[in-house]
Amino acid sequence: MKLTTMTQITVDGVTQGNGGASDEDRRNGFERGGWALGAGDDETRTFITRTYQRADAFLFGRRTYELFTSWESSAHPIGVALTETPKYVASTTLTAPRWKGTTVLRGDLAAAVSELKARPGGELQVHGSGTLVRWLLENDLVDEMILIVVPVILGQGARLFPENGPDLALDLAESRVDTKGVTIQVHRPAGRPRYATA
Repeated sequence: MKLTTMTQITVDGVTQGNGGASDEDRRNGFERGGWALGAGDDETRTFITRTYQRADAFLFGRRTYELFTSWESSAHPIGVALTETPKYVASTTLTAPRWKGTTVLRGDLAAAVSELKARPGGELQVHGSGTLVRWLLENDLVDEMILIVVPVILGQGARLFPENGPDLALDLAESRVDTKGVTIQVHRPAGRPRYATA
């Protein structure tokens, strides 16, 4: 399976608290939650829904998994896709997941994810899960990264990419801007960037 990440992100790189509730994630004094609510037009919402529907499996970090359990009884196509599709959670603390079809990955996470990727199928998708996405990128496990860039600058909050971290070149595979200014960018990791020399 191809490992694909999909992340809603602000222009200044924030991923924290994008959901519908302003108090969804108040870690470290974050007060600007709910910034993605209402962002994007119908085409963008359709793109997001269809992305979930084409998944053969989902991989989550623990925090995102717990937030997503609210979809469990939803009749919305995203909720149906999440509930009916196998889910894997990278966690050392989750012991008894209650959402059917959930497997907790313990031990050597790189080996477990590599094993999942080696299985037949289309996509192993990661939604949200910023800490996990950073780790997957650092370990060369991401095949495709979808960034849904919302035209807002928050000035606070956890960012997808740390101030100091590994560098990575990206090939742009697809890009479009919707009628509300939301950009969908599909990137594929392409090794290390090249830097100018003296």
